[in-house]
Amino acid sequence: MGLTEKERKTFDRYARPLLSNGEVLKMKRFPQHGRVSCLEHSVSVARFSFWMCRRLHMPADLQSLVRGALLHDFFLYDWHCEHRDAGLHGFTHPRTALKNADRLFSLNDRERDIILRHMWPLTPHPPRCREAFVVCLADKCCSLRETLFCRR
Repeated sequence: MGLTEKERKTFDRYARPLLSNGEVLKMKRFPQHGRVSCLEHSVSVARFSFWMCRRLHMPADLQSLVRGALLHDFFLYDWHCEHRDAGLHGFTHPRTALKNADRLFSLNDRERDIILRHMWPLTPHPPRCREAFVVCLADKCCSLRETLFCRR
């Protein structure tokens, strides 16, 4: 999955403000799938989502897509070992990620939709916008690859 130089620069321009934020960088501390950190996973999902939209010539708000994808798992805990009183991680982490992201960043409706609905169909409400569907699909693809091929 390669981006052209121009696409890479556009992606980096959209991602840089979040990837230079200390709170977002805390995602490095938490494992996601196998050896992949939560931050690495989120960057992969953002890049793959961006790549899909560009290759399919899909009309999309690419800045919102990148920002939402980078923050979709912004829950800031190790879901492998912490026992959460709020319920099972797969069902609850989108709300936690959205709460954390809303606390730090000014989000638009597309970014909120991406974060809140990326676990569909595990969670009952499907994405409302095109960008959220793309991130939802990219998240499943990246998670599968990481789970199968990036084991400890």
